[in-house]
Amino acid sequence: MKDGPDISRVAALIGDPARANILTALMSGKALTASELAGEAGVTLQTASSHLSKLESGGLIRLRREGRHKYFRLAGDDVAAVLEALMGLAAGAGQLRHQPGPKDRDLRRARVCYNHLAGDMGTQMFDSLQAQGFIASGDNDLVLTAAGRSFVTEFGIDLDQLPTSRAPMCRECLDWSERRSHLAGQLGRAMLSRMEETGWARRVDGTRIVDFTPVGLRKFEQVFGRALHG
Repeated sequence: MKDGPDISRVAALIGDPARANILTALMSGKALTASELAGEAGVTLQTASSHLSKLESGGLIRLRREGRHKYFRLAGDDVAAVLEALMGLAAGAGQLRHQPGPKDRDLRRARVCYNHLAGDMGTQMFDSLQAQGFIASGDNDLVLTAAGRSFVTEFGIDLDQLPTSRAPMCRECLDWSERRSHLAGQLGRAMLSRMEETGWARRVDGTRIVDFTPVGLRKFEQVFGRALHG
């Protein structure tokens, strides 16, 4: 008899096409209703409810009630990291659901990975933070250096006011389109939130695309391009 985690059960939950579409939709970081997720999955509301029940029982999503309404979201950063890695594996193996188009280019450029910045701009930010000595490899994970703490404070993030979370301060997340790391964890979430607060970027409704303004692009390049290009 074999002991240890049962990865086959989790794989089976993710492997169903409708459930995979539901999970991918929740990678936007938004809490969605069963009706919205049924539309994303291309199934009836009754079928979607059955899939949602299985995903919740399997620990991949969480239910939140607001009055008479029910909303679903991913169970946490670890689920998002697994899904992003599987997207990379599928893309590398040529398992694409449709031909690349304008939306794909936008997704590859900048998108939200659950709650942090991914895509080409996400990996550029990660590389720049490393090159400038703001994050470094620790024993088990990334660490925010003293210089990094100063940078983050100047960027407008109060580390002492970050929401309580089980997520590490800094974590690498493998980017499915770039095949390199982008920044996840509490800091990754805070960096994207700060960019939205300052008007650098916004999330495109109904998608995972992060759209940077012309000013935001210039500011981003000034902050995260210097160590890489000069």
